Amino acid sequence: MTATQLSTDAAPRCQVMGIINVTPDSFSDGGRFLEVDAAVRRGFELMRDGADLLDVGGESTRPGARRVSEADELARVVPVVEALARGGFPVSVDTMRASVARRAVEAGAVIVNDVSGGLADPGMLPFLAEADVTCVLMHWRAHSTRMDDFCFYDSVVDDVCAELRDRVDSALDAGVRPERIILDPGLGFAKTAAQSWELLSALPTLRALGLPLLVGASRKRFLAEAAAYGRREPDVPADRDEASDAVAAIAAAEGAWGVRVHSVSGAAAASRVAARLRGPRVAADLVGARAAKR
Repeated sequence: MTATQLSTDAAPRCQVMGIINVTPDSFSDGGRFLEVDAAVRRGFELMRDGADLLDVGGESTRPGARRVSEADELARVVPVVEALARGGFPVSVDTMRASVARRAVEAGAVIVNDVSGGLADPGMLPFLAEADVTCVLMHWRAHSTRMDDFCFYDSVVDDVCAELRDRVDSALDAGVRPERIILDPGLGFAKTAAQSWELLSALPTLRALGLPLLVGASRKRFLAEAAAYGRREPDVPADRDEASDAVAAIAAAEGAWGVRVHSVSGAAAASRVAARLRGPRVAADLVGARAAKR
C-alpha cells in the first residue's frame, strides 16, 4: 500500500490505530519501545491483536513534555516505520515536523498524523499537498509545555469546530485534497477533563463537519474518573484501558473513522460489534435517501 492508496471513506468499519511510542518519556509507556526491535515487535503484537494500522511517534506530547531535536526524532521514527512498512503493515507517523513526515513517507508511512494540525511547522501543509498523503489534522493551540494555559473557550464544542474548519481551509488553500483529510478533536490537548467529556459527547456535531473523524482518548488523564472502581488505580494510565475501550465503542457506534489506542483488542471488538449494529441502520438510511430523491 502506498501513501496515495489509503482511502478515508472506504473503511467498512471504525479503524483501530495502534500506538507505538518510540520515546523515553510518553505518559503511558515511555521507554518500553524505544529500541527499534522492541518497537517492531510491539507493532506485530498490535496487529495480531486486531489493529488496522500502526501510529509511530518519536516525540512525547504529554502535558509538560519538551520538544526533542529533529535529529533525535528522525533516528527514533524512520527505522521503525521502514521495518513495519516492509512487513506489509499500514503505518502512520505521529509528527509535527514536515522533515520527519517526509522521511517517514519515503520509508513507507501512509498517513501523517500531525497533532498540531499544521500549525507547528509552516512546511507541513505544503508537504502534505505535494506528497498527496492522507493526514490527520488535530485541534491544537500550543505545545505541551504551555497547552494547559489555553483551556479557555466560549463553547468548547463550537470553538473546536470553528478552529478545525480553519485548519481544513488552510490545508485546502495549501493544495491538500479534501479526501485526504481526517480530523481529530484533540481530547486532552488544551482542554480540561470536563471539556474533553463535553467534546466526547458531541461526536455527532464533530462528524457534521463532513470529514472522517479520529478519536484519541486512550489512557488520557480525563478518563481517570471513569477508572475509579474495583481494583483499578485511576492514576495509573494502563488501568484506564477498559474506559478507553468504552470510548472506542461509543466512537465506533457514532460513526468515527477511527480510534487511536494503546491496547487494541477491546477497540477491535468494539469496532466489529458497532459495524454489525450499524449495518442495517446505514442500509436503511441509504434506502431512505434514495426514496427521497425520487
